[in-house]
Amino acid sequence: MWSRPSGFLTSSMSSEHNGVKNVQAGSVEARGIGQHAATTITYAPAPETVKVEISQRYGHFIGGEFVTPRDKGSFATINPATEATLAMISQGSEQDVDAAVACARKALPKWRALPATERAKYLFRIARRIQERARELAVLETMDSGKPIRESRDVDVPLVAAHFFYYAGWADKLEYVRLGTPSTPSLREGRSGMDSPRGARGYPETARGYPEPVGVCGQIIPWNFPLMMCAWKLAPALACGNTVVLKPAETTSLTALRLAEIFQEVGLPDGVVNIVTGDGRTGSAIVNHPGIDKIAFTGSTEVGKKIALAVARASGAGASPKGRPKKLTLELGGKSPHIIFDDASIDQAIEGIIQGIYFNQGEVCCAGSRLLVQESIIEEVRKKLELRMASLRVGDPLDKNTDVGAINNKAQLDRINYYLSEGQKEGARLCVPGLGTNLGSNMGSNMGAPSLREGRSSDANDGKMLIDPSRSEGVSNHVLNQLPKKGYWCRPCFFYDVQPSHIVAREEIFGPVLALMSFRTVEEAITKANNTPYGLAAGVWTNKGSKMFEVAGKLKAGVVWCNTYNRFDPTSPFGGYKESGFGREGGMQGLGAYIA
Repeated sequence: MWSRPSGFLTSSMSSEHNGVKNVQAGSVEARGIGQHAATTITYAPAPETVKVEISQRYGHFIGGEFVTPRDKGSFATINPATEATLAMISQGSEQDVDAAVACARKALPKWRALPATERAKYLFRIARRIQERARELAVLETMDSGKPIRESRDVDVPLVAAHFFYYAGWADKLEYVRLGTPSTPSLREGRSGMDSPRGARGYPETARGYPEPVGVCGQIIPWNFPLMMCAWKLAPALACGNTVVLKPAETTSLTALRLAEIFQEVGLPDGVVNIVTGDGRTGSAIVNHPGIDKIAFTGSTEVGKKIALAVARASGAGASPKGRPKKLTLELGGKSPHIIFDDASIDQAIEGIIQGIYFNQGEVCCAGSRLLVQESIIEEVRKKLELRMASLRVGDPLDKNTDVGAINNKAQLDRINYYLSEGQKEGARLCVPGLGTNLGSNMGSNMGAPSLREGRSSDANDGKMLIDPSRSEGVSNHVLNQLPKKGYWCRPCFFYDVQPSHIVAREEIFGPVLALMSFRTVEEAITKANNTPYGLAAGVWTNKGSKMFEVAGKLKAGVVWCNTYNRFDPTSPFGGYKESGFGREGGMQGLGAYIA
């Protein structure tokens, strides 16, 4: 029972320390600031009970069926929360990509000639079948990626179905994607677009003719939103009459392959969608294949630059089958600013900060990883943020109580730990709520700031170690949420006393790590927000509408959320500027890249 303290929520694990019993992760602890007594309430374990069948080995999906790879190479895909092998995934070779492109090319004439309303029916069937198998897909997504089941169930899978529903509705309306161009006769003749005469394939007739698909599209998706990225890529391409060769990330291929089973169930014509699994070598074979008319890539800026160079060289050589440059869209990295003005609702903004950076373990390209807070309220925001973060439950992704799951792979965890170490060495101070420890600006320094919750300084550690949120050893604190021994874990944390030149303020970390900085004026906030090579997203919190729109208009970002963050909808376009890529996915704008 609650003992009616003025307190906050925090997670804890079963242990005994200083006479206070900690309970299993998935518990809350009520405790007043400065109090030493605590009352705990245990969350009953809420594990997901659906059992998902996973084959021991998966081949590629080519020509409407699962096939054995040409060279029979394979690799393991593992559960990042347990490090247990889930299945063996085929390593795609150039020969496998050749076969997939050939099947996509063979299927293209019939698929593009199919009446638009008939293509729409296939997309509707896919969306309905996704809904029917939603729980299975959510569990599989969580097992393969490490994200909490609540996010897979309540965010990812519903959005996947919504994207297929949305683009099914666009299939017979593609001419209106470019409504207003000189070749649209309805405008030249003073008619509305809906009154334009329609041809046999369901499109308004124009002087230019019917909207034509690009052709065979190569699509390469990342590991942070595996199934959602499938939908973002496949739905608009299919609605426009294209055929596809898709490569999922090597660490998260299972839901893409399960989606292939759905394509079989709804009777999608053979070869319209082909899925070739593998690592970067498979992606390179797709990018450089002369039979591909368009490349769509979501991933790191580093890889995106290499793809852009390869496509430019191929297009310059006239390698496209139709004698035109190969089309390209890129959705790359980000270091998005999240601006909190002093007139904002701070409690609501705190929830927005949590949603902006700790959603999906911070493995989000548009994560609000740079928090810019007006100087007059920065201490209040920092204290409230730490208290709120202490309530986040890190643990089993398949438990419905879990807020923060496992990091997707060891390489990414190593990358996060590198930035945690470098950030502290450069002078930024790391706070790990729930760990009860703050560290000073330098290794060996014992001048660290006191913990906001415990009133302790880093003297307790003798200044001899850097804080490592991915480990529990050597830390003794009654609110410690010990991490599982197996798996890849990192507690949500934030740096403060951060300067714009610090590495944690400049480079994309792609993890649950926030950089907190201050500003004094609106102009300074805008300058700091735009001081980045990226331009994917941004967030603004203020109760003044005029300020909101003024600031949003001056931010160099493809998406700006106002008084919210990380909200997605299939009707809204998404994409970036500068080194965050080009092109848009979602909305009407997402169709343009798939029309010739």
